[in-house]
Amino acid sequence: MTNPARLLSVAPMMDCTDRYDRGFLRCITARTLLYSEMVVAEAVLHGDRERLLGFSPIEHPVALQIGGSDPAKLAEAARIAEAMGYDEVNLNVGCPSDRVQAGRFGACLMAEPDLVARSVAAMIAAVTIPVTVKCRIGIDDMDDVETLPAFVDRIAGEGCSSFTVHARKAWLQGLSPQQNREIPPLRYDVVYATKARFPHLEININGGIGGLDDAEAHLEHVDGVMIGRAAYNTPYILADADRRFFGSKAAAKSRRAIVEAYLPLIEAELVRGAPLHRMTRHILGLYHGEPGARSWRRHLSTHAVKPGAGLEVVLDALDFVEQPLPALAAASER
Repeated sequence: MTNPARLLSVAPMMDCTDRYDRGFLRCITARTLLYSEMVVAEAVLHGDRERLLGFSPIEHPVALQIGGSDPAKLAEAARIAEAMGYDEVNLNVGCPSDRVQAGRFGACLMAEPDLVARSVAAMIAAVTIPVTVKCRIGIDDMDDVETLPAFVDRIAGEGCSSFTVHARKAWLQGLSPQQNREIPPLRYDVVYATKARFPHLEININGGIGGLDDAEAHLEHVDGVMIGRAAYNTPYILADADRRFFGSKAAAKSRRAIVEAYLPLIEAELVRGAPLHRMTRHILGLYHGEPGARSWRRHLSTHAVKPGAGLEVVLDALDFVEQPLPALAAASER
């Protein structure tokens, strides 16, 4: 039942998983499924598609996450996603922000499973790529144990076979989006029980997962694991993902090798007119816990925002965290 691409994925995160971050992550792991930031269906239909939806072929497998509650608009947005080459389209039924609630999408839709079911049915009818749902275990005072299985059962009845569940409730009143990622208790047991109840469905888990060891432990109970903030703040945790989850024989890349693989992507985006800091902000955590990491972050944060900043900023930052390559060191001594 499990889709190999969704065995391990990086969560859609607003202001994080843009095309530059996804390009960087592809320098670390070739097989982990990557998600876009959430894009509202209205923006997909009427916005600047290249800016909002554009991506590089190197990002495959890559999924577009959409927010909305109008079945017809969501169906058309899904068609556009498929036409642009996305491998999957995901409906957001988990975001708890006030702005999302005001637009009647995100986590508040867990209170309207019939509307979600109609929306998913319309999307499935519109495309041939997978249509998936990302949700919470519930919202506010909903029953911890029964809400998720009932929701999954209703949506699965319309043909959706893959759900990714953030194993926390969303409290729509009184907690900020950040607090909703941290304060409601994690209930992995609820997600596990839902998988046991629906063995024919693909149930993936998200929330509080700190690395690949955690992911492997969860895979004893569910079909796939989605890593969020840990993958963004400490991206090197993904370095061994292809070997451990996808059967790759290649050794994990070093941090230096990852930076060197990312440099051509940075250069190409600079030529396109993107400022350097849009790319380098995603690599600040690459050396987390390593000697010189603070200087690496400080140098990039200070110099990448300057007008005309180029690759030399990244190369200079490497001096704080990497020993000179032997050939370069020998040349400097002559």
